Amino acid sequence: MSDIVKDTVERLLDRINAISAGGPGFTRPSYSPLESQAHRVIEDEATALGLIVTRDAALNLFARLPGKDRSSPAIHVGSHLDTVAMGGAYDGQAGVAGAMALASAFVDSGEPPPVDLVVTVTRAEESVWFPVSYVGSRAALGRLTAEELQAVRSDTGRTLHDHILSEGGRPDDILTDTPLAPARFIELHIEQGTVLHAAHEPYGIVSGVRGGLRYRQARIDGTWAHSGGPARSERSDAVFALADLIVAMDRRWDEALRAGDDLAVTFGRVDAATPEHAFAKVPGRVDFCVDLRSDDVDVLDRMDAVFLADAKAIEAARGVRFALGAQSRSQPTKLSAVLGDQIAEAAVVLGHTPRRMLSGGGHDAAAFAQAGWDSVMVFLRNWNGSHNPDEAMDPADLVAAVKALHGALAGMGETSIR
Repeated sequence: MSDIVKDTVERLLDRINAISAGGPGFTRPSYSPLESQAHRVIEDEATALGLIVTRDAALNLFARLPGKDRSSPAIHVGSHLDTVAMGGAYDGQAGVAGAMALASAFVDSGEPPPVDLVVTVTRAEESVWFPVSYVGSRAALGRLTAEELQAVRSDTGRTLHDHILSEGGRPDDILTDTPLAPARFIELHIEQGTVLHAAHEPYGIVSGVRGGLRYRQARIDGTWAHSGGPARSERSDAVFALADLIVAMDRRWDEALRAGDDLAVTFGRVDAATPEHAFAKVPGRVDFCVDLRSDDVDVLDRMDAVFLADAKAIEAARGVRFALGAQSRSQPTKLSAVLGDQIAEAAVVLGHTPRRMLSGGGHDAAAFAQAGWDSVMVFLRNWNGSHNPDEAMDPADLVAAVKALHGALAGMGETSIR
């Protein structure tokens, strides 16, 4: 039975990652033909396994394996198949491959799960394409808004509504369809950091997901000038102003950590490379984004306030103007301790003692938890970071985690993988 898990994981990772725009890495934009093609791979595999495949108005895919008790809430297991531009081989893909491997293990054993097992493959989890968090899962949960359906994709300028429609979805029905009833959701996902790798541990259980506060389309306007002409006091240099802001926020970050707060600060895009820029010009404009993350809403609010205050002080000192654009947020979320305990108990039987840990990145599991589901994550060891072409994962770690999930679910019944 162990072989079916390994074979399914390896085959699906190969099939999914064969679908991508040009490299380096892997690119499947949210609500693109490439993302849809990857979903069809799962439909093919699930149908061959005898699962019942459906899609909702937002094109989330659900592949259901009937359980012994059809009346109790199902257990959904899955992740997403869209990627950031030039991302890696495992962020999202590993969770989907693991969910299918779990279903395969039950089918291979001849023993159904205790309740319905639903392989759940969401759309548009990566919010780099649309400035909306957890698009697919929130649509399924009845929590997407009409305003968010008008958000535009970063590379095409077309709306989310238009992209869903183009891929065969029913965007107008998203706001009126009956949402998924509260149940249980488990997401396997590579860790975005290297805690597990440093500790030589194959997987861990996530107890909470950080929230985020972002200014995605910010800019600083200064005054273009000849680089050798105006004196320092006469310049309105947009790049120096951004440098001041970055240094100030780095100091704020350090102060927050010293005070015991959870915080991460990232300036993820800095653009001073338009044709208007040149080596002999004082830069009159720079575009950037900033991403603040914490497990505490109060910390995010406090850091936002000091960020705005620092920007205002820099405006006065440098003679520039900040245009920060719209702010977007995702909420910090606690995950299910009960589900985490069940997985941990099954892991002990297999010789593992997974740690409890915090997720710095946002995930669909947070959207399910915010909608009142029992939701938890299992992180997989990764030693090259995430959202880059060098993402790393040992498939054996995913196999081990799937076995623990099988034990946790089968523990409600009578079978488990040995």
